[in-house]
Amino acid sequence: MRVAIVAESFLPHMNGVTRSVMEIAAHLQRNGHEALIIAPAAMGMPDVLHGAPVVGVASVPLPGYADVRVAAAGAAAIGRILDRFAPDVIHLASPFALGSRAVAAARRRGIPVVAAYQTDVIAYAARYGVGVTTAAAERHVARLHRRSTLTLVPSQSSEDQLTALGIDRLRRWGRGVDTARFSPAQRSDAWRERVAPGRVVVGYVGRLAAEKQVHDLAVLSDLPDARVVIVGDGPERAALERRLPDAAFLGHLDGAELTEAVASFDVFVHPGESETFGQTLQEAHASGVPVVAVGRGGPRDLVRSSVDGWLYRPGDLDDLRARVADLVGDARKRRAFGAAGVDAVRGRTWEALCDQLLAHFREAIELAAVDRATRVRRAVRAEPAPASAPARWGRVVALGDSLTEGLCDPGPDGALRGWADRLALLLAGSGTLSYANLAVRSRRVRDVAGPQLAHARRLRPELVTILIGSNDLVKPRPDIPALAARVEQSVLRLRADGAEVLLVTPFLPYRPESRPFARSFAAFATALAGVAARTGALLLDTDLVPELGRREYWADDLVHLAPAGHRLLAYRAASLLGVAHADELAGLDETFHATPHQLPRREWWRRHALPWMWRRLRGRSAGDGLGPKHDEYVLVGARGSGSRRRQGV
Repeated sequence: MRVAIVAESFLPHMNGVTRSVMEIAAHLQRNGHEALIIAPAAMGMPDVLHGAPVVGVASVPLPGYADVRVAAAGAAAIGRILDRFAPDVIHLASPFALGSRAVAAARRRGIPVVAAYQTDVIAYAARYGVGVTTAAAERHVARLHRRSTLTLVPSQSSEDQLTALGIDRLRRWGRGVDTARFSPAQRSDAWRERVAPGRVVVGYVGRLAAEKQVHDLAVLSDLPDARVVIVGDGPERAALERRLPDAAFLGHLDGAELTEAVASFDVFVHPGESETFGQTLQEAHASGVPVVAVGRGGPRDLVRSSVDGWLYRPGDLDDLRARVADLVGDARKRRAFGAAGVDAVRGRTWEALCDQLLAHFREAIELAAVDRATRVRRAVRAEPAPASAPARWGRVVALGDSLTEGLCDPGPDGALRGWADRLALLLAGSGTLSYANLAVRSRRVRDVAGPQLAHARRLRPELVTILIGSNDLVKPRPDIPALAARVEQSVLRLRADGAEVLLVTPFLPYRPESRPFARSFAAFATALAGVAARTGALLLDTDLVPELGRREYWADDLVHLAPAGHRLLAYRAASLLGVAHADELAGLDETFHATPHQLPRREWWRRHALPWMWRRLRGRSAGDGLGPKHDEYVLVGARGSGSRRRQGV
């Protein structure tokens, strides 16, 4: 892959964002990928990092932090850089100012974007009031990440925060820790004797700024037998030295000096409440040092209370003091907690984390293709659902309209079959299952929520598939919330009966005639995604199968699926339901089928469109007087026999 990394901050300023960019660039180089780094220009910035050219863009110093630069380049300038490099994917490291312009340039070019949420800029805006209100910061963050293809969050608290802002497509991605550098082996008795002879060292590492709340450590100043040691620098240093006169301030440390200091602590303390992750906590654990951290934000995912440290109540400085005092006074507990911390981070290497990042890049490239094929942008974009654990269902029922009834797809015996019939055969595998198909052409949501649901519940199914809504959505001004509510009530009743439910979103062919309905179909798909999330149903979001809209997957009437469409949908459903090798089987199956002849446009109007319009004008439907294909169970699979026992699918 060709990866453009857009870093909100970069060398020579070293922080968590810079460190992650360095590790990512090194990993890309080791694995044969090409990278480009775009960052705010600064004195001392390298021209190349791990084989990746570094392009500095116009920047200005951040007020109060002369060594931190804020990008001033516009989207057009960034776009020209992207045009020269032609990336497959863009990675935004802690995006805000530069990141928002980069995502705008990427959208104009259709380039996938993976944004890593690393800094709680909303909390910073609230604390500093840097020209924006908290509400404005929230709007900016929401807009930026909604325009990204994927957003990576480092902790549960970050995920909750962004979900509350309406940001979708969130993926968990933490940070790696270099366990070769940060290790108990770096502990130095000489360092301890020099810094805090004969005392328990309570250490902090990080920037000395208001949002880090280092001033809270004043509550530890008179703790018996302990000395507070502070590693780091920043605008608050002078004020902190006055407030903690007995603490040791070692300034900014890096390299071997930093790893020696961290490993030589007895207790690591972290008071900041606005951390999205807490990289220094991982480094302390890797160094065999127990951690006391505030029970808010990223630390909640990193510290296991009473195992490898303590979490104290946010804002409760008495609790902070008590937790630190507990460890200061108990050397055996410190050793036990420290050993547990080493075990906790053993698998969190940068190698493993960067491999995960490459997988996120590949997923973003696939999702960007889905987004380009989506005719109407959805409020909640299509999300791949995790595949169900493989299961054996003995009783399967299909509900819906003509798409599930199965038309335009005759089997070897002449009987019509559809995607649900084919899915039943795939679920049966080498055995058999009991299968009922209650779908009838021209049916609507009210029919599924009414007679079809009642009939299905009498059959006591273990799995129910529901594909419904197309006939409602082609009507003028459909009431989508009401339609979704009916579907949700049906799903809840089936789930209460103990059945698994697979919801499938309705879909349209890529034809000019279908364009007026695209907005309603997109809104209903979004609503069904919410239904699935609330009820625990499985969701096959057909926006993730953009090829389904292509002409070769539709029958001559352009209303029903052709055999190829039924096969495609059946295999996608089978994959979601945990059928082994379903995707591979789908590819093999398609090699045995030729693309059918397509009906000329004029003939389509004569044979299909005009008769359909005539039926509508007369208040009739194609399903009038028809009943279900299989209103009772039939045996499907390899060993069934008899007309009511075996269905030829």
